Amino acid sequence: MDALHRISVSDFKSAEKLALTLVLDNVRSALNVGSIFRTADAFALERVVLCGITAQPPHREILKTALGSTESVEWEYHLSTVEAIRKLLDDGYQVFAVEQTDQKIWLQDFNPVGNQKFALILGNEVDGVDSGALEICHGALEIPQFGTKHSLNVAVAAGIVVWEFARKFNMS
Repeated sequence: MDALHRISVSDFKSAEKLALTLVLDNVRSALNVGSIFRTADAFALERVVLCGITAQPPHREILKTALGSTESVEWEYHLSTVEAIRKLLDDGYQVFAVEQTDQKIWLQDFNPVGNQKFALILGNEVDGVDSGALEICHGALEIPQFGTKHSLNVAVAAGIVVWEFARKFNMS
C-alpha cells in the first residue's frame, strides 16, 4: 500500500471531498452496501446515508466488501428515506434519484454545477427508488442500457454514476 501512496484514514477524514452524498433507499444486500462504501472511499465522497432496512456497519457482510472503508467514509442512518431527503433539501442539496422514469435525464446529459452539493438516491434491488422519495427529488438520472435486462446491480450503478459525477466535477 505504501507504493500506491494511499493516505491514512485520519488524513482522508480531513481531506477535501467531492460534494456528493449517496443515499441508500432500503438496499437489501449488505454486500452491496459494503461495495458502495468502497466506491465512496475511492472517490472521496462526503458521506453515505443509509435508510430503512439498509444494513448498517458493523455488519459482517458490509465489512467483507467494504474492506475498511466504513472507517473512512462518514455515514448516517435515517429510518425513512423521505426524511433523509427532506433534510438534504433543507441543507441546500440538489437531490436526484438514479432511476428509470419517463421524466429522466440521461446521465451523460446531466451537467452538475461545481458549486452545488448533490445527493443521489439509489433504490433497492427489487423496486428501485421508493415513489414517495422520487416525488420530492429534483429529478431522476438514468444510466443508458442496451441489453435485454434493463437493470444494473445497485453497487454497479453507484460506481457508474459516481464516476460520471467525479469526471464532470473535475472538468468544471
